[in-house]
Amino acid sequence: MPHARTETSVGTYESHSTSELEDLTEPEQRELKAKLTKLEAEIVTLRHVLAAKDRRCGKLKRKLGFTALVGLRQNLSKSWLDVQVSNTYVEQKTSAALSTMGTALCRKLGGIKKSATFRSFEGIFNKHMLNQGRN
Repeated sequence: MPHARTETSVGTYESHSTSELEDLTEPEQRELKAKLTKLEAEIVTLRHVLAAKDRRCGKLKRKLGFTALVGLRQNLSKSWLDVQVSNTYVEQKTSAALSTMGTALCRKLGGIKKSATFRSFEGIFNKHMLNQGRN
C-alpha cells in the first residue's frame, strides 16, 4: 500500500497511508519525487548562501566597529525569534493552551454537576430510567 511522508516537529518524516497517493500514477509519483529532490537541494543551497551572507555581515560589522555586546544582543534576539517560530515551540504553546482549556472545562463541568439544576435533571433522568426498566 502506498505511503506518504509527513514532516514531524523534529524534522523527521512519518509515513502514513493516503488516498491522494493512491490516485497518482507511477510517472506522476516520479515527477513529484523529482520536484521534491530539487526543492530540498535548493533549500540546502539557500542555507549555504545565508550562512555566507551572515559571515559577510559579521565582517562588515567588525569593520564598522560594532561591539561584541551589540552583536550578542542581536544574535540573542534572532535566536529567540527562531525559537518562537519553530514547530516545537508552537506545539508546546498549543499543548499548554489546550491543557489549560481542558482544566477550565473540567472545573466548569464539575461546577455544573454540583448545581441544583443538574441534580434535579439527574434525578428526573434516573427516575425515568427506572420506570423504563419496569416496563
